[in-house]
Amino acid sequence: MPRTNYQPHLLDPHSAEPQPVSPANGKSFKLAELYAMLNCRTVDVVRLTDELILIIDDEGKFREPAYLNLLATYLWHQHQPAARGVDAIVGRAILCHDKQFR
Repeated sequence: MPRTNYQPHLLDPHSAEPQPVSPANGKSFKLAELYAMLNCRTVDVVRLTDELILIIDDEGKFREPAYLNLLATYLWHQHQPAARGVDAIVGRAILCHDKQFR
């Protein structure tokens, strides 16, 4: 698998600043570590560009309380305008290169 130099970031709805994160093996995230980082049981992938993705908690909207992720939602809406006014991202998200999730 080709290595990418993109620095993944955790986008937390409780923090104004994205936090750099890295896969444990230095190449790509595995499900178990994503579940731990996102504090979830299932993940979904939201494509931003041909190379960039957001990995989100697939059940984030069903949590109590549910926290809107303004930064992740903004990025999604900037790259996929059809989502504006239709949907939002709730909970933590990881912004990374698609080669970093296999």
